[in-house]
Amino acid sequence: MSSYPPAPPPGSGAGRSGGFGAGASGPGGSRPGGPGAGGPERPGEPATAPVCPRHPDQVSYVRCQRCGRPACPACQRPAPVGVHCVDCARAAQRGARPQRTRLGGRARSRPYVTLTLIGLCVAMFLLDFVDGGASRQAFIFSPLAASVEPWRMLTSAFLHAGVVHLAFNMFALWITGPFLERFLGAWRFLALYLIAALGGSVAVLVFTPYAQWQWGTVGASGAVFGLFAAAALLLRRVGGDYRQIVFVILINVVISFTVPNISWQAHLGGMAVGALIALLYLYLPKKWRTAGAVLGLAGIVAGLVGITAGVYAAAGLWF
Repeated sequence: MSSYPPAPPPGSGAGRSGGFGAGASGPGGSRPGGPGAGGPERPGEPATAPVCPRHPDQVSYVRCQRCGRPACPACQRPAPVGVHCVDCARAAQRGARPQRTRLGGRARSRPYVTLTLIGLCVAMFLLDFVDGGASRQAFIFSPLAASVEPWRMLTSAFLHAGVVHLAFNMFALWITGPFLERFLGAWRFLALYLIAALGGSVAVLVFTPYAQWQWGTVGASGAVFGLFAAAALLLRRVGGDYRQIVFVILINVVISFTVPNISWQAHLGGMAVGALIALLYLYLPKKWRTAGAVLGLAGIVAGLVGITAGVYAAAGLWF
């Protein structure tokens, strides 16, 4: 049962503002500036239902802990205490410092470097198919060709001998790359990949008989083996289960020596260099994390260049 105020006497202004005419407040009525319009409440009037600023058709009694505005379920974001609205959650995310791993990598970053390396390998494979092998001849590595064009020691890591070869290496890169990239950071991971690929080529140069120096090698296997070694050492260092990756390494080493037309030299060379770089990353003191890594990587590259120069000099091709 509802009670109503008594009707006003004749001539008292009924129908004007404050009466029962236009703009009157009665059953189903709404006064401008009153509850129906979200205006100030008056004694005896029902409270205004709060609505979400982003979704005015949604009533919400849950308010953001930062700005105090109502937030509907679609706009609520969990917070340490209560919830935040979308705008405050975005503002807090922009102002927050990114979470870092032990080696300085961003814990939640996207593996852009891994995806770029995979894209380059696939693009080079398609180009090799389209141009009839011209790109392969321009970028393939052989000890004899690299004596004149040393960049082939790196470019060959983006070429592959067939679909199966490409698929295996890209799968291996995908299962190890994102993990290493997030933990190490983008530039450390890229340096690991490229220098391990260089180490694989240097091993081919060192352990290939001079009579076979004209034979070419292609593939990212040297770099991938470097990633395998780095992943195993990293997992062991942080207390993770590294037995599976060690088992994968052992299987691939056996395949390298038992299946024909596989460059075991590149595999072992890339794995050795990858392990060396991983040890450098993992055991540097925190204050030397960046400068020490740069100097250490420069030293490893200088050592590989020195070995290459020595082998070519001994063969009478340099100096």
